[in-house]
Amino acid sequence: MYRAIFNIIKGKIPKISSTELIALRSGNTSIDRQILQGKIKFPKNFEYKNKFPEKKLNELLVSYDNSKIYPNNNNNYWIDYLAKNKFFSFLIDEKHDGIKLTVNELSDTLTKISSVDPALGVITMVPNSLGPGELLTHYGTDQQKDKYLKGLANGEYVPCFGLTGPNNGSDATGQIDEGEVIEEMGKIKIRVKLNKRYITLAPVANLMGIAFNLKDPNNLLGKSGITVALIERGHPGLIQDTHHNPLDVGFPNGTIKGEFDISVEDVIGGRENIGNGWKMLMECLSAGRGISLPATANASSKVAAFGMLNYIKVRKQFNLPLSKMEAIQEKVNKIVMNTWIIQSSVKLTNDILDHGNSPAVLSAIMKQQCTERGRIVLNEAMDIHAGGSICLGYSNFLEKFYKAAPIGITVEGSNTLTRSLIVFGQGLNKSHPFIFPVLESVLKDSVNDFSKEFNNLLSHSIGLYFKSLRFGNELSQHIVNFANLTNFVALKGGALKAEQMLSGDMADIFSNIYLCLSVDYYGEIYGGSEKLSKYIKKNLINENQVIMNRVIDNLGPERFLLQHMKKKIENKNYMEEREIFQEIINNKDIEREIKKNIYVKDNILHDLETININFPNGESMLELNDKNEFHRLKERIINVDEFINKENEDSKEKKNITGDKMVVNRNLTINSNIDKINTIVQNAKATTIATTKVKLPIEKLVGATESHY
Repeated sequence: MYRAIFNIIKGKIPKISSTELIALRSGNTSIDRQILQGKIKFPKNFEYKNKFPEKKLNELLVSYDNSKIYPNNNNNYWIDYLAKNKFFSFLIDEKHDGIKLTVNELSDTLTKISSVDPALGVITMVPNSLGPGELLTHYGTDQQKDKYLKGLANGEYVPCFGLTGPNNGSDATGQIDEGEVIEEMGKIKIRVKLNKRYITLAPVANLMGIAFNLKDPNNLLGKSGITVALIERGHPGLIQDTHHNPLDVGFPNGTIKGEFDISVEDVIGGRENIGNGWKMLMECLSAGRGISLPATANASSKVAAFGMLNYIKVRKQFNLPLSKMEAIQEKVNKIVMNTWIIQSSVKLTNDILDHGNSPAVLSAIMKQQCTERGRIVLNEAMDIHAGGSICLGYSNFLEKFYKAAPIGITVEGSNTLTRSLIVFGQGLNKSHPFIFPVLESVLKDSVNDFSKEFNNLLSHSIGLYFKSLRFGNELSQHIVNFANLTNFVALKGGALKAEQMLSGDMADIFSNIYLCLSVDYYGEIYGGSEKLSKYIKKNLINENQVIMNRVIDNLGPERFLLQHMKKKIENKNYMEEREIFQEIINNKDIEREIKKNIYVKDNILHDLETININFPNGESMLELNDKNEFHRLKERIINVDEFINKENEDSKEKKNITGDKMVVNRNLTINSNIDKINTIVQNAKATTIATTKVKLPIEKLVGATESHY
């Protein structure tokens, strides 16, 4: 009997390439597997102490002048600053002069840097993600580690990693560059021909990791396959003479080209690691994809949400503050909901990673969901900020994030690919507790192993089906229903690869469940708002039910066994939307959590926060003490920069105009009145805060001491 079933399943399994198998075997599983088992156990809150000096981080953020980082006219000043001040050393152990951070601290640091400028975040992110530092740490020979890691940590080397090219983007190993083992004058070498593009930091890097498909036609080494090697700037035949300009965001990205020879010792890990390149990359990406891009999405969403929560109280239209308009309230609810989802999932994922896990599927979910939801936040915020968001200048805190958003969505596996092929397509095989063991038994052609694993799968499937017939807690039952649906969808076997609309829908359900769990986890640790958490989970589950109904309707005859899992969809409740908006506005814990890890000092966000500081009775401190200063600050917030027309450029001094004030250089942060504002508030009448009558300077009132930025 088992032989017949074995043959049927073997016929359903498509041919699996060696690179796909490596991806399936890389990393491990965590809550993703628990979801498909139908039962969840959260990790412990990971406690840690920061290693990187907060003073050094704040010195960067205070001194950054918003100038374009690349291309530039300052000899790559900011890139050199980051390198020399150990901002590229966060994955490197202290014994090699690095400052190895926990995932939580790395994520928080990247978020804070990115909140000032996404380009600054990208430049910091890349050396602390997949690249020479991480690859050398895990796979390098002792000689390679001694030669390069200290230099990477101290800024002597600026690294990049070259994988993609004109014919291999998201399909990274598609038509990848090639190398060939040759022998010249009795010495074995590797001749490589490169045409890399989209390589961040390539124009300024002096140490490059390169990936290529090595061939050994004469069996000189007896090894071949995807291989990763190191090469330094100036190597004979290496060309680094062109760059791309990704939406003019301002970070270096470019090409690595040329035909040249390298030694076998240049392979990371030496001769033993020839052909192991794809495994090395997948092992690193299984964790790294879940850290850096989610951190940058976290930054952009928090800046947009914090800015909008304050802007809508200042800006008026039709003689009403924007905060009184339901159309605006609806958008703010979406902004805060998605921002809360991102920050919650970042925390849960960071803790999973800090506990030593490397969950490839969760990392893919994080990359896709955070960047996608970050784009939603920015789109809604742009609508509210309106004219202020489409004109360049001091008061526009959205433009640079809006321009950068499509980049995060595109890199490290485009979101379309990740959603339609990776999250559920690979997740079904990797995260399911029994499908991959069945697959392994088929690949090994072992009927004995197959019979054991098939029995486990059958028992699991029957048990879940009967559990799906029960009523229970909304989220826990929803998880059981999804796990049950997954078992039915899995019957499609290899055909699922081509049914990408179905795979994408299942990926969305899978992702939304993880996000729901993240919101629960974040609330348990930090609190915030139980009302907001319930609202978010309700929306995610309702969104999932729409998709689940659609998936069931699109299945074959098996859909008749799943009709009990189809449920009525809840329509939006206008009263609930109004109540959630009031909760967002009135519960200061919500804004406090959103403000975490973004830089709010000497910038437009600080202006927005300052103007909204009120006495306990709701009166504006600033307006009460100096109406002129209040109105000047308000004008600075709601006005946009004006630039001298071309025909007037021969005036003595090029200027832009903000409100009634002339300012040199549109990038200048206008702080001429901040000292006066601070003095006003410091001299304000004694006010009751937390039932204690005290005088507090503005820094205390807005939480703007350095430790709280």
